[in-house]
Order: sequence, then structure tokens, then C-alpha cells
Amino acid sequence: MHVCFKKLATFLFFCFILIIITDPKEWPIIEPLPSYGRGRERLGGRHISLIHGDGLTNVVITGNNGTIDGQGKMWWELWWNRTLEHTRGHLVELMNSQDILISNLTFLNSPFWTIHPIYCSNLVVKDMTILAPLNAPNTDGIDPDSSTNVCIEDCYIESGDDLVAVKSGWDQYGIKMARPSSNIIIRRVSGTTPTCSGVGIGSEMSGGVHNVTIEDLHVWDSAAGVRIKTDKGRGGYIANITISNITMERVKIPIRFSSGSNDHPDERWDPKAVPVVKGVSISNVVSFNSTKAPVLQGIEDAPFDGICMKNIRLLGVVSSPSWRCEFVSGFADDVFPAPCPQLQMDISSSRCSYS
Repeated sequence: MHVCFKKLATFLFFCFILIIITDPKEWPIIEPLPSYGRGRERLGGRHISLIHGDGLTNVVITGNNGTIDGQGKMWWELWWNRTLEHTRGHLVELMNSQDILISNLTFLNSPFWTIHPIYCSNLVVKDMTILAPLNAPNTDGIDPDSSTNVCIEDCYIESGDDLVAVKSGWDQYGIKMARPSSNIIIRRVSGTTPTCSGVGIGSEMSGGVHNVTIEDLHVWDSAAGVRIKTDKGRGGYIANITISNITMERVKIPIRFSSGSNDHPDERWDPKAVPVVKGVSISNVVSFNSTKAPVLQGIEDAPFDGICMKNIRLLGVVSSPSWRCEFVSGFADDVFPAPCPQLQMDISSSRCSYS
């Protein structure tokens, strides 16, 4: 099911918009994404991305480790100074496109999320280096969003947010559009982010996320290793997630399932729209010099079910660490330190699917 696509683009299709403007106030404004209903940071439209394409087929963005510098500092300063009027653009955003290869480049200093494919299919991102200052706000590395058949592999990322984040729309807008992210493989990704996670799912996941494989991840000096983020109002679902062969060093919370920022696009969000999270398997994990035990916090009206863990070593946490668990259930085998009681319930391990 999870494969990389070797026959993607047979020719270069440079039908995207490349804009060079030094004054952010002159940067064009485009419509908000329908699965978000507004700009992610500000109401209304959003600034177009540095490289932007819509409705493309057979796209190759590649080079012999050439560099594209998003010159994001001027955008970060608007955010820090609270003078940003519209949501920042990405370094690369491709919409409604298919058969895409992004490879063998270095992307620097994105204004916002670095690579943002949305409503796309058959996408490979490989052999990429993505760098931003570790305090640069919301400079996610790669964010597949309402996209299917995605392969992200052999990438090195340093950023001020998640290295990779899987998304699918925001609250009632994502629920209405119902465009899930599915059939995604993330492997051999390494890097650091002091405030966020190596790989995150959510928190904008209202269109659903399923069939995601995360393997051979190496994360250090970060806030979290792998994280699932969701909230009341999100709706949607997260299902059939397989995480294996993870190495972490000096990661504050190695495994974290919890709410996001409790943020919503407008007052029309539905507090009764709770997400469904089930079928998350985590195996073959080692974390060195962790400072806190895992956090597994479901939602009172929607417990996280089928959280399965095997062969996990979290080394360096304080003696007798206490896992923070509520509204979760599952199974654990060969996990140290011993997990919370909710993962020691007498349920059949056949419900778990380990790599």
C-alpha cells in the first residue's frame, strides 16, 4: 500500500508562479483555502507562496542540491511585531495537482510552512534539506494536506515548527470538504525543532487522516518526537497509523497525543464535532535523555482507542516517571518505563498491527 512512485514526471512543467517582491505589503493576496475557510493566521485571504501552482500535472522541482532562499525574515518580523495583516505564504504550495517530484534541493528561510501540497496526489519529496532558524515562527518543513499517495523520504530538516505535519482542513470547513490525507509514508527523516515535533498529525485534521506509515525517524533536541494533535470542534478521524524504528536524543516528550492550541477559524465551529482516533501502533523506539514521560490525552467525549506499543525504551527520564494518560485505551508489550494502566488492559494484542 505504501510505496514510492518511480514513474512520476517525464518532463519539466514549469507552470507555476514565481514572484520576487521585497515589500510584504505588495505581495499578492489570494483566496483562502476552502478547507480552512480563512487564512490560517489572519482572517480573509492569504499571501501567495513564493512558488505557487494550481491544477498541474507532471511537475518536477529539482536540482543538483541548488538552493532557494525564501528570505522569510521580513515575514517573521511582521509576525513577531504583530503587524501581519494577512496569512504568510509558503515557500512552495501546489494545489489540485498530481504526479509531483520535489528533490535534491535546499530550501532556506520559508516565510511560513515550507512545502505545502494541498488537494494533491502522487507526490514524492526526497533528498531535500530544509533549514530555518530554530526560532522562526511556524516554519514547518513538509505539510501534506488533504493529499493522497505521498512519499517523503531521506530529508534533513531544521525548523521552528514540526519537521513534517500531516493535515486535512480546519474544523467545519475541513469537515464539509471531507478531503482526507491518506496513503502517506514518511521515512528516513532526521532533524531538530525546539518547540514542536519530528512528525505531527494535525492539529488541522478535520477531513480525516488514515493509512500513514512513519519509520526510521531520527529526532534530537526537540519538544516531541511523534505527536498527534486534535481538539473538540475538529471532527474527522485519525486511523491506521503505524510508527516504527524511531531514535530520539534529548527530546522533551518522546510520544505525545494531546490537544492542539484549542484554536478555531471562527465562532461557527461545533464543540460537538469530536474527532475519532483509533488504531495507532508504535514499535521499536529508543529515546535517550528524555526529560518527561509520554503524554497520552484523549478527549472525554471521544477516547483514543487501539493505542498499541511494543519494544519501547525511554532512557534518562526521572526515576519512577508517571505517564500522563486519560481517555485512552490500548495494549503495551515490552515498554520501559512501564506505561499507564490504560495500556495494560487485558485486551488481545491481535488488535495491534506492528511493523
